[in-house]
Formats: sequence, C-alpha cells, structure tokens
Amino acid sequence: MVKLFFTFLLLFSLSLAETTKEEDLLTLKIKSFIEVSVYNENKAYINIIFSPKSDYYTKERIDSVKIVQTLKENGLLNLFFKKPQELKLSFKTNGSPLFFVKIMGDTLRNIGYYRYVTRASNLDTSEFTWGISLSSEYATDPFVLQKELQKSGCEIVDIQRNSPTEWTYMIDMSDGHLSFETLEAETELSLKRSLYAHWLNVSKIQKLKISSSNRNDWYPYIAYYDSSLHLLKVIKRDEKTRHLTLNIPLDTYYIKISDIYTLKNVKDELLLNPSGAR
Repeated sequence: MVKLFFTFLLLFSLSLAETTKEEDLLTLKIKSFIEVSVYNENKAYINIIFSPKSDYYTKERIDSVKIVQTLKENGLLNLFFKKPQELKLSFKTNGSPLFFVKIMGDTLRNIGYYRYVTRASNLDTSEFTWGISLSSEYATDPFVLQKELQKSGCEIVDIQRNSPTEWTYMIDMSDGHLSFETLEAETELSLKRSLYAHWLNVSKIQKLKISSSNRNDWYPYIAYYDSSLHLLKVIKRDEKTRHLTLNIPLDTYYIKISDIYTLKNVKDELLLNPSGAR
C-alpha cells in the first residue's frame, strides 16, 4: 500500500510539474508583450482573463496571436503610438525566400502597408529572415495580419515583441500558396485598370490570348514563373500591342502581366481568353 501511495505521489508530482511548466511558459510569453509594471499591477486580473490557460495553447504550442489579442482587448497592450514612429518588422520562415517575400508583400499591401523599405534579408541553412521598416502611427495588429496570411495558407506560429516599435514574426508557410485568380479554359476574364502588375495562375491552361482595348497604349511585359516562383521566361514588346497569344509551357504555374514602361499606359481593360485545358 505504501509503495502504491508513493507511486501515485510521484505521478501526481510529475503531472503538477508539467502543468507548472506550461503555466510558466504562458506567463513568460504574456510578460514579453507588456511592461513589467503593467504585469505587476494587473497580475490578478491577468490570471482571470487568461483562464483557462489551456485555451492559449494550440497544436502543442503557445498561441501568441491570441495572447496579444486578449491583452489588447482588455486594455493591457496599446498598439498605438503618440506620434508616427519607425516601425521595424522582421519575418522568419523555413520556406522558399522568393515565394515568401511575394506572399508577405501582398499581405502587407492588403492590410494597408504600401510604403516600406527592406532593412535586411538573410538566408541560412535553417531559415530565411526578411526585415522591413516603415513610418506608422501604430504597431501591426497580429490578429489582422494572421487573418490575411491565412488566405494564403500561412500561419503565425510565434511572435516576439523586442520593443513597442520592433516585432518579429515566425511564420509557417508549409501550406502556403499565392492567392491569384486561376484561369480556366474557355472562361473569359477581364483585367481592370490597375497600377500594380496582374498575377494569374495559369496551371490549368495551354494557351492565353490577350486583347488590349483601343484606348490602351500597351507595351507588353509578360513574366513566366514556376510553382515556387522561380522566373522561367520574360516576354517584352517595345511596340503598342492590341493582341498577343501566349503558349503556356507545362512548367509554368504563374504569369505576371505588366507594361515595360508603366501601367498608366493601360487606361482600359485587358481581355483574357484562355484555352486548352491541362
């Protein structure tokens, strides 16, 4: 009986130690997002709003996005600055750098970040890091960023707040994909006027006829890419073009349609007629 009791006590102690360890990890992460004084003054309140603690774990890791969201919603973390500041963001992943930068660039633009500069980029054997900076009146809302990244099959797996104006995001892009419209054979598509290049998924077609409106002064720039966004081929025409037919190679997954000078030349629509299913 005594032996059985000590066995039970040992198992209980191990279980308690594991629970304490998990709680400590969560507490450490909470502390990393707010000032020490804020944590100490609101410790009891924090214990309440983060209960049960198991809600802040997902796939056996801490859910950093949910932690930041909870702190923000409960007035413990203010993402706004008193005046515009230089905001530094770093993004880390173990995926393809070209693919990742394209996904992140589109994501940032979709949440309103148009004017940023690349501070640094680094690729080593384990990960790729891309750092940018911009002038902003507030720090990026991780919840908003997460929602937009999920549209491309990516997920934020961790966040580090190095300072109020410097954040690092670890992003899983194992299921990442570019959210471009997929062209289907015999389905016409009209590209409206845009100051940004048109990206399209052409993995399901063999040919593409592009017709330009008479109001356009289009000087075609067409780039072919594979599924990992490696550049395969570029077509340029230094003459106004009304019609252009492209034969899509089997290894081409995406194309970019632009103008060799400026997309301001394309004042009206470009009409696409895909054909030949594959």
